[in-house]
Parts: sequence; structure tokens; C-alpha cells
Amino acid sequence: MKPLRILISIILVFALILSFALPASAFCGFYVAKADTKLYNQASQVIIARDSNRTILTMANDYKGDVKDFAIVVPVPTLLKKEQVRVGESKILDRLDAFSAPRLVEYYDSDPCAIVEYDRVFKNAPLQSRTAGGTRGMLDERGLGVTIEERFTVGEYDILILSAKESDGLETWLTENGYRIPAGASQLLQPYIRQNMKFFVAKVNLKEFDKTGSQLLRPLMMAYESPRFMLPIRLGMVNANAAQDLIVYLLSPKGQVEVANYRTVKVPSGDEIPVFVKNEFGDFYKAMFKTAYDREDRKVAFMEYAWDMSSCDPCSADPLTPEELRQAGVFWLDSGAPAGLTVPFRRRRPFPNPQFSGGVFITRLHIRYTRDRFPEDLIFKSTSNREQFQGRYVMRHAFKGEASCEAGKEYKRSLPKRFEREAQTLATLTGWDIQDIRRKIGVTATTSPNMPFWRNIWR
Repeated sequence: MKPLRILISIILVFALILSFALPASAFCGFYVAKADTKLYNQASQVIIARDSNRTILTMANDYKGDVKDFAIVVPVPTLLKKEQVRVGESKILDRLDAFSAPRLVEYYDSDPCAIVEYDRVFKNAPLQSRTAGGTRGMLDERGLGVTIEERFTVGEYDILILSAKESDGLETWLTENGYRIPAGASQLLQPYIRQNMKFFVAKVNLKEFDKTGSQLLRPLMMAYESPRFMLPIRLGMVNANAAQDLIVYLLSPKGQVEVANYRTVKVPSGDEIPVFVKNEFGDFYKAMFKTAYDREDRKVAFMEYAWDMSSCDPCSADPLTPEELRQAGVFWLDSGAPAGLTVPFRRRRPFPNPQFSGGVFITRLHIRYTRDRFPEDLIFKSTSNREQFQGRYVMRHAFKGEASCEAGKEYKRSLPKRFEREAQTLATLTGWDIQDIRRKIGVTATTSPNMPFWRNIWR
């Protein structure tokens, strides 16, 4: 047995050396829950893959209702041809959401009377499209100043690319041609017309939609080249009765992407919270986000995640594969752009490992916006900052054994203060009542170290 003991000792010493050698950014936690977009009733999702002035933008369509009533009008900085537009797959947004969502991780306290070394735990459908050519430069008969620059069908969508001279004329033309847009939209259309932007207009082709066999509308993808790195959000506010949530996944070969015309703020992260939050994580995150949103005067963009796509720690989902990145619009890797999407600006970069997604940095921004607090569209800026960040919340389970040594007794004496500190932190983050929190964790402000509160904590 002696050689075995020596071998175990060597392994433990080696493991300790490795643990000290880990980078400071390694969390080594166990992922248990995530705050994804399903928490919000009206959360729009957009993917923007951009390198230099080249962009592929993917818009998720979460339209609820009869698809025959669906219509979108999106200002775009340049004229789009039919080969620059395709439909995507909703699952790619689900993958990005799962990978980058704020997360809850848990740890278990080791026996204070023993040295325990924990091991570290780390935790594709092709795009299809159909296009049909149309007539360019057709002026409407009533002289409303609207020009149909392009007309084509992509998947289940009939697409028009319009230019306009007057916002009132554009609003009238859209309404008279069967596009159900909110009354009074001309006020918000006018700034885009002054900037000489075009309008990407889509509605559902019912015959093509029936062929898809799906109950949901697929995302729309568009590729273009423009110095404008922006996302128009004002049109989405015209009929909004309440604040709207927008999740933007920004994919870059460089580093973090920030909002240039509003402050970019990191969500609170790294705090230790009571273990009962494991069963209420969705409610916790919504309350925490609202508290932070109100504290920042409701006019900031929150960074929820920033990470190199080749890794994660802890992982709430596996990093995207090269094929999935291609479907998300990443065109600068060897995997290229989505099938069938013409990207004349495509260029290749080395792809060091086919199993991982090196060369792509993801930034997840969460914007809750209202018309009065966000009077301007979002303007983004790319940076070379590759600092890793995630919205991450920690829950530590107390050791439940005897722990009869002196260190164990001291550990038990320290727990009431720790639980109270966690309760105070949770109240500050969420605005929840501190007495309710204390009741849930079995600790009151007058708890004595000698009181038998363990039954409540460990039940």
C-alpha cells in the first residue's frame, strides 16, 4: 500500500500546482441554471456578424398571430440585391442564447477538517432559399415618391427594397399596398429618408409558408457592406405600450463590441446568493435586471456576456461549431458564409482547430428600451478588448458533515454571518424584502450560532 500512498500524494500535489496555475478568469463552477430569452414576453433577438465594414445581420421574427398579417419595415444603409438576403434557422439563435445567457453556478463547501481537491468540470440544418426576380425602378401610380428598387421572394417571405422621398408618402404607400403598419409611423420614418437609407419590407408569401411545414417564421438574414455599424430600433417603438427587451449577439474577429451613443454597462456579476435561488433563478434574474435598469436611469446597454467562442467556463451550452457559426453569419473563417448567401466581400482566415470556433468573439448586449429613453438608433463600435465577462451568480452549499475538529467548529460558527451576508446581497440586487429572504434561508437577524437552524438550511 505504501507505493499507492506515494502515488496518491504525488497526484494531489500535482493537482494543487495545476489549481494555482489556472488563469484568474477560470470559474470552475457547476452550471445549474441560465437566464435565457424565454424569461421575457417580448424579447427580440438579432445577430450581427461584422468584420471591417462588412455585415451579415440576422433578425428573429417572434411574431404572434396570423402570419397573413405579418409585415416588417427595416431601414437598411444600402440597396440590397436578392442574392444578399436569405432565410436562416431559428435554432441558431437558440444556440447563441443558450451559450451566452447569464448563469447560476453552484459550489459545495469541502469538509473543513480535511483537504479535498475538486476536479474541474467543463462542461445543423443547411439554409434553404428560393428567389424570384422582379422589376426594379417601378414608381407607384399615385406619385407618392416611393420607388421599388428590388422585388424578390426568399423562402416564405416576399421582399421589397424601397426608396422614398417623403415619409408621409411611404406610410401611405405601405398602408394602401396591404402592409399593416401602425398609424403615425411617418414621424419615425422621416430621419431614415433624410439619411437616404433604403427600406427592407417583408410580408409572408402564404403559399411558400405552407411548403415549409412550420408553424413559425424563420429568421431573415441580409448581407451588406457599409461604414454604418448600427441597428435601427425606433420603428419598433411606434406602437409599444411598455418597455421592450432586445438581445443582440455581436460576432467579431477582434473583441468586445460596445454601444457608441449610449453607455455600455456590465450587469452585476459574481455575487454569492442564497441556495434557495436555485429554484427561483428566473424570478431572481428578472428582478435583478430591473433593479440595475432603474438604477442606471433606464438608458444604458447591459453587457451580459463577452467571451471567445472557442471556450466557456462554466459552460451553459457547448461553443458553436464552425458550421453553426457559418449559419450565424460568420463569413471570415474557412467555413464561409451561409449556403446560398452571396457575400462578395468574403475573405478567409486561418481556422486553427476544426472542433472549436477560434477567431470569433461574442458580445451579448441586453437593451431594454422605451421611446423617451432611447431617442436614437443603436450605434455600435468594435474594440480590440478581449476581456472575458459573464453574468454569473454563485450559490455555495454548506458542508453537512460532522466537522468536529476546531476548524470545523469555527466553520460552523461563521455560517450565520455568511448567510446573512448572502441575504443582504440578494436584497440589494433584487429589491426583495430582506425578512422574506431570511425566512426562506432559515436565518433571522437575531440568529445565534448555537441555535439549531441547520434543519432549515439543509432540508
